[in-house]
Amino acid sequence: MRKLILVVLLLAVLAPALAQHKPSKPTYEVYAVSYGIIPDFPVSGLVAGADRSRKLDIQMMVWLLKGSNGSNILVDSGFYREKLFKQWKVKDFLKSSEAIAKAGLKPEDISDVIITHMHWDHAGGMDLFPKARIWIQQDEYAYYTGEAWQAGGAHGGIDVEDVMAIVKLNTDGRVRVVKGDDQEAIEGIKFYTGGRHTYASQYVAVNAKAGTVVIASDNCYLYENLDKHAPIAQTLDAVSNLKAQDRMKQLASSPRLIVPGHDPAVFTRFPTPGNGVAKIE
Repeated sequence: MRKLILVVLLLAVLAPALAQHKPSKPTYEVYAVSYGIIPDFPVSGLVAGADRSRKLDIQMMVWLLKGSNGSNILVDSGFYREKLFKQWKVKDFLKSSEAIAKAGLKPEDISDVIITHMHWDHAGGMDLFPKARIWIQQDEYAYYTGEAWQAGGAHGGIDVEDVMAIVKLNTDGRVRVVKGDDQEAIEGIKFYTGGRHTYASQYVAVNAKAGTVVIASDNCYLYENLDKHAPIAQTLDAVSNLKAQDRMKQLASSPRLIVPGHDPAVFTRFPTPGNGVAKIE
């Protein structure tokens, strides 16, 4: 009994010290990394109700999260399949696996790739990172590997080769599915749904050194969507998209820490370190 009392007293004394030494969640340095530019894109294809005569050179980018725990995580993966260059004129193109060299990384350094949605310019390079786990919403994976190709299904913007690639990655044991909204599937990174850009597109809130950074991807194309409270032009549900934008403003530590999917202004608002890399801080 005396020994038991001593153990209890010792634990009571040590508990505060043990609590202080509890490992904290990793923090991340957040970077936007350019992999190309598509010139003269109609703004009306990005912002609902925009003047059809307006054009914009849209930024093609992926986002790199450098963790304090040594992880290197990509949000989205660009594209590289040759047939797509017959449909789109792309300036200053680099495969995402090459673009990350500007941040000092090689493809095998990437530990995880988060796919926000299955469109060709966001999911097309997931097979370029040989050691990465691939994260995608369970409903997005299920729909675009199944029902989307059945009668009555919809698969605009989805490339068949990308679908085959993610199925192969899944059979190789490298795909991880996120089961719905508000999930901390990776420590320090929360996954959210609701933008309805695709069947079950997602965006992420990152525990960054600068505060909470929200990487909207195509759930918000441009800063203009946020500033004008205008839904994206390509959405399955405009109301859901606006609700997602409002939620992003609540999640981010500051509105400036919401990063849209294709706005070239990301690289002017965050000009360092430069050379097609913008540190979000």
